[in-house]
Amino acid sequence: MTAQGRPFAPTGGVVQIVYAILCIVGTALPLAQFLPWLADHGLNLALIFSEATATPIAAFGWSDVVVSGVVVVALVLAEGRRLGMRHAWVSLLGLVVGVSLALPLFLLLRQRHLAVVAPNTSLERARER
Repeated sequence: MTAQGRPFAPTGGVVQIVYAILCIVGTALPLAQFLPWLADHGLNLALIFSEATATPIAAFGWSDVVVSGVVVVALVLAEGRRLGMRHAWVSLLGLVVGVSLALPLFLLLRQRHLAVVAPNTSLERARER
């Protein structure tokens, strides 16, 4: 809470910086794990599937990632259409790396879109009071 008793909400610029940082982290961390594996094994899809389901915890992790990926696709398509974002689909290219890039990338693009089309949202007007 702020001194005026209203909840703290970061400004659009701060949120965009956070989303950009999360895009970098969401790219670097998964690729730091995958690229050495890829160098050792090549793009062996059968081995990827085998290792992804080798243990219950691995299967748990991958099933969570797959479901999260489907949710991101649904969110991008629905929210992008609702807001009139022409290039919302670009964030789906982040799924090549993973949900950890695609989701913050979409949220960054969404925040930038909102800053252009609706710079004076009700939240910002409420903060001004």
